[in-house]
Amino acid sequence: MFDQILSFVKDHLGNNPEIANAIPAGQEDEVHREIASHINNGLQSQAPSEGGLGGMLSSLTQNMGNGGGVSSAIEGGLVSSLASKFGLPPMVTGAIAASLPGLIQKFVQHRSAGTQGAQ
Repeated sequence: MFDQILSFVKDHLGNNPEIANAIPAGQEDEVHREIASHINNGLQSQAPSEGGLGGMLSSLTQNMGNGGGVSSAIEGGLVSSLASKFGLPPMVTGAIAASLPGLIQKFVQHRSAGTQGAQ
């Protein structure tokens, strides 16, 4: 699961020049891994309480606008970690945090589609 999340993070951030250009040269992989780790840990801790990936997808869809649920649980620790470990400015950590709901939703939908296709 981590490798899939990492792939989604790299693609998502790579397609966002504002974020990609603000990551210090040579630290891209470390930043991507840090983000993927936080998402992975958040999904693993939140999925059981949300009723699995399907319940999590439903919860994400309902909470997209208000920053509730899983993405909020991940955001706080991630923003702090990115700022302290990599010295990323608030503008960049804020942009990364703002992209989390869409990134998580895309991953969960991908996982749910793969699960349904396997049945």
